[in-house]
Amino acid sequence: MSIGGGGGGGGPVGVTNSFTGPAEALEIIGDHAYAYSGEISATGDTGGATVGMLDFTSGNYLFVGTLDFSNTVTSGTDVFLEMGMNGANVITLEEDSDPNHPGITEFKIIIPAYTEVTVKWGLASGTKVATAIMQGRIYRTSD
Repeated sequence: MSIGGGGGGGGPVGVTNSFTGPAEALEIIGDHAYAYSGEISATGDTGGATVGMLDFTSGNYLFVGTLDFSNTVTSGTDVFLEMGMNGANVITLEEDSDPNHPGITEFKIIIPAYTEVTVKWGLASGTKVATAIMQGRIYRTSD
């Protein structure tokens, strides 16, 4: 969360709250929002996407943006990714790693108001790291 001001953009450093590091939360600055998981390690034999990367509940707004997933797996193992909304998986990815594949996947997403969001990952063998980045615009309804 941002220094003293939460994600609402009204903290002591003004509208451009300082980036304080990776977090599971969605940060909001004006009409924009972002979340950076940072590098999250997973060890193989997870049986799917079981390691948490992002976990938050959206507020009174509509989020329109992207979920970018990248990992350091180069070859020889399956990679799993899941994005859930209100307990239901809306994105499920299982891909066989390929040295010719850059290991980066982008999904266009829309998140409705007051929605519980989770992003998890895993891999079939070894120990590697991955990152999740969510970025986009938020739209608020006026009264």
